[in-house]
Amino acid sequence: MAAAGPASADGGDHRTWQVQVGSESWDQEIQGMAFLPSEIFINEGDTIHWRANSAEIHTVTFLASGQSLQPFDPFNDDELQQRGKNHYDGKSYYNSGIMANVDVPGFPTVKDYSLTFPWKGDFTYYCLVHGMVMKGAVHVRDRGTDYPYSQADYDRRSAAQEHSIIRDGERLDASLADDATNHRVIAGGDDGVAMVMRFVQPTVTVHVGDWVTFANTGMGAPHTVTFGTEPANIFAPSGTPDNFTGGDLNSGFMPPGAVFKVKFQTEGTFRYICALHDYMGMVGKVKVVD
Repeated sequence: MAAAGPASADGGDHRTWQVQVGSESWDQEIQGMAFLPSEIFINEGDTIHWRANSAEIHTVTFLASGQSLQPFDPFNDDELQQRGKNHYDGKSYYNSGIMANVDVPGFPTVKDYSLTFPWKGDFTYYCLVHGMVMKGAVHVRDRGTDYPYSQADYDRRSAAQEHSIIRDGERLDASLADDATNHRVIAGGDDGVAMVMRFVQPTVTVHVGDWVTFANTGMGAPHTVTFGTEPANIFAPSGTPDNFTGGDLNSGFMPPGAVFKVKFQTEGTFRYICALHDYMGMVGKVKVVD
C-alpha cells in the first residue's frame, strides 16, 4: 500500500478506524467479498468501526481460541446475532451479527459494528457467510507506536480495490454466460473476489418434459431456486422437482457447488426467485412450450 508517510501517534490518543464490509455495483448485481481494507494496523486502545457497504449479507467474526471455521449455519443464532462485548479480549468468540446496508428479508441486520482492542496482537477475522474467501487482519501494536498508514491511505487503497472488484465481477458475469443454456441456468457465481447476484440466462424456453438444471457454480455464496409462494422456511426443500406442473417448489439452501434439477411437465411461464437475493434482482422465468 502506497502511503504519504507514517502518521505519528500520541500515547494518549485513541483513534477510531473505518473499515467497509463488502462492496457492490450500482445495480447490486456485482457484490464484493472483501473487507476494505482487509489488513489494518492500529494501536492498543484504538477502535475499529465496520460499516456495511453492500446489500449482500456479511459478518465480522473473531473465532474463539481453538475454534475452526465452519460452513455458514443460517439456523444458528450465534452466527446471526451479535456476540461478545465492546472490548475484544483476544481469545473469545465475537460476532457482529448479520450486516447489510439494506433491510434483508428473513434476517436481522445491522449496518454498523465496533470493537475496541485493549491489547496488542495479530488477530484474524472472517465473514461467516463467505468463509475463507473473506477474511481480514487486525494488527495491534503498543500504545504510542507511529501508524504506518493514515485513514486517508486506507480509503484510497479501498476505493481502488472496490473498482477492481466490480471489474472482476463484470468479467465473471461474461464467463458465466458462456456456460449457460436453455437447459442450464447458472444460479449466481463467484470467484473468491466478486459475486454475480443474478441467474445467468434468467429467461429460458424449453419443451414439456424437459429438465432444467440450476447450478450454483460459486465458491462462497449460497442461493435458492424458489417457484410460487416463498415458504416460511426458505432453507428446506419442498415440492416435487421431477414432476413440476406449477405451484410451489423450492430447492432449499443451495451451497456452492450444488445443483437443482426440475422437470417441467406442463406448458406455461413459471417465474422463480432466489429467496436469499431477490431483493437485489435475482429472479428469472422458465417458458415451457409444447
